Amino acid sequence: MRKRFVAGTVGLVLALAAMPALAQKDGKLDASIDTESKDVQTRLEALQQDQYATQQLLYAVLFNQTYGEQVTMRQVLYPNHDGDITPAYVFTARGQASGKRQPGLVIVHGSYHGNLDPNMFGLINAAAMKGYVVIFPEYRGSRGYGKALYDAIDFGGKEVDDVAAAAEYLVHRYPEVDPKRMAIYGRSKGGMITLLAIERFPRLFAAAVDNVGLTDMVAYMAYKPAFRGDDLAKQPRFGGKTPAQDLAPYIDVSPINHVDQIETPLLIQSTTGDRTAPVALHAGRLIDVMKARGKVFESKIYDLAPGGHLFAQADTDQAHEAQDATFSFLDKYLGR
Repeated sequence: MRKRFVAGTVGLVLALAAMPALAQKDGKLDASIDTESKDVQTRLEALQQDQYATQQLLYAVLFNQTYGEQVTMRQVLYPNHDGDITPAYVFTARGQASGKRQPGLVIVHGSYHGNLDPNMFGLINAAAMKGYVVIFPEYRGSRGYGKALYDAIDFGGKEVDDVAAAAEYLVHRYPEVDPKRMAIYGRSKGGMITLLAIERFPRLFAAAVDNVGLTDMVAYMAYKPAFRGDDLAKQPRFGGKTPAQDLAPYIDVSPINHVDQIETPLLIQSTTGDRTAPVALHAGRLIDVMKARGKVFESKIYDLAPGGHLFAQADTDQAHEAQDATFSFLDKYLGR
């Protein structure tokens, strides 16, 4: 018996050794940090990721406490274009009539390492109550889901693929969603991703809204603080090089350079006084190019709306007007 056991063990070891050549693939969500490590930096990273995960859980609880009586919130893991999975939330109004086709809406968060947070709750609730099935993708780079996903940030790159995959998932898994009435909305970096999504996937969305989105990464790198510019340049997409050292990848991820590819009706919202995405460098130039190319769009530039870059998150007349304009625009092009 002992000989048989040893032989079986050797066979198992040999089989395991062969597995990587067969089908093993590391996923972003199943990676872990060695919490027993004696390395100070590793232990700090583990604590940081635990903090982000706890924060994300608290935000989900807060949404359910505030809006749970009227909106259902479901966390899902959907397949992305890399053969891995991406976390997301799906929101629907309680008591929606079954069998009726509903429009879909992808809401894209901003921030360098953003995630679902209370600043987006009002928009999500409003969309669900208006009959949209909402998906909120936590695309690569989002915080709250571990170090691997956090470090996979790909500014203007595969993040866009993750967002497109969210729309595809919504149509595939939710039969009540009408694939011909899929829309997308994004703020700040989310606005940039929204623009890139309708440029790279021109037939996927029937309408799009860009709120204070970045349009030119070359310009953005010119005025951002050195620490943020250096952090961006370190991403594999940019190879550790600034625009002065290698301009091509920054041009490639700048929506302003690919407006010719846009076929989706677009609403552009911004405000003067925005220091993160100044109108003169971003929304204003995008409006000019959209006009020159004969694209279908509407725009509204507010005059010094309170909050500047964050104006849409505030409880102000301008923010409420922008949200009302968003749904009026979407209704117009989604046939509602």
